[in-house]
Amino acid sequence: MTDAPRKLVLANQKGGVGKTTVAINLGTALASIGKKVLLLDLDPQGNASTGLGVNPQQRRLSSYELLTEDIRLKEVILSTAVSGLDLIPASLDLLGVELELAEAPHRAHRLASALTENRAAVDFYDYIFMDCPPSLNLLTINAMTASDAILVPLQSEFFALEGLSQLLSTVEQVRSNLNERLTIQGIVLTMYDQRNNLCEQVATDVRQVLGDKVYDTIIPRNVRISEAPSHGMPVLVYDHQCAGSRSFMKLAAELMMREENAHHEKG
Repeated sequence: MTDAPRKLVLANQKGGVGKTTVAINLGTALASIGKKVLLLDLDPQGNASTGLGVNPQQRRLSSYELLTEDIRLKEVILSTAVSGLDLIPASLDLLGVELELAEAPHRAHRLASALTENRAAVDFYDYIFMDCPPSLNLLTINAMTASDAILVPLQSEFFALEGLSQLLSTVEQVRSNLNERLTIQGIVLTMYDQRNNLCEQVATDVRQVLGDKVYDTIIPRNVRISEAPSHGMPVLVYDHQCAGSRSFMKLAAELMMREENAHHEKG
């Protein structure tokens, strides 16, 4: 790892693929092995915030203020019940960002600028994860512009590859016009049911198309993963021995290994 935090955006314009679940639990897994993680919730629904037990009343300031006002990062960061995992919460105000910034100069760079201007606070972390809404809107574009790489959760279902080409095309556009360092960090298959032959076929198809960009670790369909958010906690806290928790610990280990390999290749 380099000294600077690694900034990863979790994005998929298709909803219900487990994006927020991956953000929360991958962040928790990394925090559990001593990494300092900041999770930036950019989805107006605020599911990452709720899933970490931060209710709307606690969100006095949110990522909305970070994008629209001149505010210090430290004022927006909240501690969570998970040691080593901090949160910048979301609020419904984010629904208005597209309109509010319509005429703003450098509107796609608002988040990147906020992180650059708060370098001391940012450098405290090893990883910054950005959880995006299920659309390729200005919030997602801001996250991609501010990130080093994109991590794509992909549901193991028939239409999985359908929207992926649009997402990859957007990544190319952002790389060409806004952020030349943006890369595809990897694709994580989620909601995998080993009893379902279709899941296996989807996994095979995705690997044929995207090769080693696809993580070896697969996140299973698991009832404990589904239950945990309603209790306001990551599955790793809710039931650290279940199959879902074990898969997220494996995912964290694989992510670190991939990051290390990429760093050596660059060097």
